[in-house]
Amino acid sequence: MDAKELARLISYAIITHDDCPRKPSKAFRKWDGRTPYGIHPVWCAMTLLHEYALLEELRIAGAQALLFHDIFEDTTADLPEGTDERVRELVEGMTFESSDEEMEKVWERSPEIRLIKLYDKVSNCYDDVWMTPEKRERYRTYTRKLADDVEANYGSLTIVKFARAL
Repeated sequence: MDAKELARLISYAIITHDDCPRKPSKAFRKWDGRTPYGIHPVWCAMTLLHEYALLEELRIAGAQALLFHDIFEDTTADLPEGTDERVRELVEGMTFESSDEEMEKVWERSPEIRLIKLYDKVSNCYDDVWMTPEKRERYRTYTRKLADDVEANYGSLTIVKFARAL
């Protein structure tokens, strides 16, 4: 993936949430209603791309999946034309009907899905000011469980350290 392709994919993730949200609240982050939603998937993808302890192939496919991970849930759009089948499978593997379903069934998915879900959840926890105290604690507990699982499968990654710092 070269710089132009990365820029195209980032742009798609940001513009899709802005132009095609299922409801207006899905175009902006909940905590302030002004920050474009696209900041979230970009943070997730860029953080994964910095995880040099992982194989490059996994970092690239995982970053693309993170850029697009909420498209099916939050927009009326599809993935960009020409999306690699592995990336599509990762996005579909990250997609759940609700956070309750995710927290229950993510453990049935592959270690790769749980790895990239950890990036998503750490980002959610960093902008958790919109959550009730109960929801915040539930997300943090789930994120710590994901961190334990990721460490068991991939070793002590930076994202695991981020998760434990929450």
